[in-house]
Amino acid sequence: MPSWNSRGLRGSMLEEMINMTNNKYREKGLALIQKVPTPITPINIDKENRHITLAYFEQKSTVDYIGVVQGVPICFDAKECAVDTFSMNNVHEHQIAFMKEFEEQNGIAFLLIYYKKKDIYYYLTFERLYEFWDRAVNGGRKSFRYDELDCSYQIPIQSGLCIHYLEALNKDLERRENV
Repeated sequence: MPSWNSRGLRGSMLEEMINMTNNKYREKGLALIQKVPTPITPINIDKENRHITLAYFEQKSTVDYIGVVQGVPICFDAKECAVDTFSMNNVHEHQIAFMKEFEEQNGIAFLLIYYKKKDIYYYLTFERLYEFWDRAVNGGRKSFRYDELDCSYQIPIQSGLCIHYLEALNKDLERRENV
């Protein structure tokens, strides 16, 4: 069973920035997006500091965030990538299955990826994610390179919002309407 603290605080800064963005969206009445908590079973607790020091996941998580943007249901997962190549091992089969079912219910699923080396935030549509997933499952590359991505889905940091992903979401919605 995986240990709760085995991967340290990897991704916590990215999630904090997304949480701040989601709070801004809520304050402005643009969206209501919440972090999905991962159920854990505490094993060791530092009673003095009231912190869990060791725990186990009770079940597999689905995605990091879920909510609604002006009537459009969305779900997404946040991922960090230290290099220009994103390993499909960072996305799990149960996450793909959940996102696929979410899309089948007319929701919008996607990944928000932070490329640390480039200091770039990127919105990866579920359609493109699924193409990469399918390629990996069928014996192809088990990763994708940054240069395989549509640069128009890069997320700018602007107007006091940490990671303003609604513009990329809107682009995704427009693309779907034109298909």
